[in-house]
Amino acid sequence: MVRSDARENRARILAAAREALAADGSTSMNQISQRAGVGAGTLYRNFPTRESLVLAVYQDEVARIVGTVPDLLAQLPPLDALRDWTLDLVEAMRRKHGLGDALSPGAHQTISEQSYGPVVAAITELLDAGKKAGSIRPDADPGDFLQLTGALWRAASSPEDRAPHMLALILDGLRAHR
Repeated sequence: MVRSDARENRARILAAAREALAADGSTSMNQISQRAGVGAGTLYRNFPTRESLVLAVYQDEVARIVGTVPDLLAQLPPLDALRDWTLDLVEAMRRKHGLGDALSPGAHQTISEQSYGPVVAAITELLDAGKKAGSIRPDADPGDFLQLTGALWRAASSPEDRAPHMLALILDGLRAHR
């Protein structure tokens, strides 16, 4: 059982790291501990290495994004929920793109292994809702969708963000033919 102050410290560290690393991928561990308002010992007790902290930031962000699916489906038609969820994922991946340089190949593998299952499960839930509603074609595959949308966070974001337009093309291909 983790004490509530320890949980709060961990949450503050993750929030500070997410913000600091998104602004500057080379932010030091010391700067993160200061920003979080904790001592270096507390930071290193929770995250013994920079890589472990970056991995935790990734995992936290994936959990947040995956956790939005039920609310989106409760508020929006399935295709709209899928669009909004995917654009959120794209923004998160763009923010995290710079952090990738700080990770070893093994850490990249860990991120892929730990995030693939939950992300595909979220996509499956969104696609299944659309299939049930008749708005998404029955042969839509979550793995295919993830592969197709992988290009969106690499799409040009200025002068005009191309990701929403590209996603609209993908979603048009998912629509059930009536």
